[in-house]
Amino acid sequence: MRGIVDIFIPPKKWKFYVIIILGIITGLIFFLFYVSKAHSYLSDNAETCMNCHIMAPQYTSWFHSAHRQYANCNECHVPHDNVFNKYFFKAKDGLRHATIFTLRKEPQVIRIHEAGKEVVHSNCLRCHGDLLTDNKLQNYNGNTTNINRKSSNCTFCHRETPHGSVNSLSSVPNSRVPLPESAVPHWLKKMITK
Repeated sequence: MRGIVDIFIPPKKWKFYVIIILGIITGLIFFLFYVSKAHSYLSDNAETCMNCHIMAPQYTSWFHSAHRQYANCNECHVPHDNVFNKYFFKAKDGLRHATIFTLRKEPQVIRIHEAGKEVVHSNCLRCHGDLLTDNKLQNYNGNTTNINRKSSNCTFCHRETPHGSVNSLSSVPNSRVPLPESAVPHWLKKMITK
């Protein structure tokens, strides 16, 4: 066991430099978490989705929808069957979004992926499932069987809920959305402006 530990301990003349390098790496990691607002992704706050400015059309359309009073982004776009699934899906999807945004590979038209479609559909049923079993509610086809209504996808008929017909980054050019804060800390801004 001692041999394994010795592999990771640098020679005495390198210790100072190794400590400095580890300190710099640790500082950069903390700065990365600060700049990316990593702590905000643990919350259910809708403004978190605005950390990337490309989500402005989705945020604006949600903000002006009837869902705003009852559901935030995570209510629809994250699974709620258990806590592990919720945070695993959030981490996986968030990492994909962060990678696309960081590498500047965001598409002009933002579309939901298959895994996201399944989650959104299951969350529609979680909140509105009682409407599917109410026989007084008959759709425009005259389809009154509950089995048929449960098997169809909600977004087939309600595809513009709650985001409307938003398809591109330029669809709401004058929308007012919360802007991300500057990555430069206030104390550093004061030092720079002196």
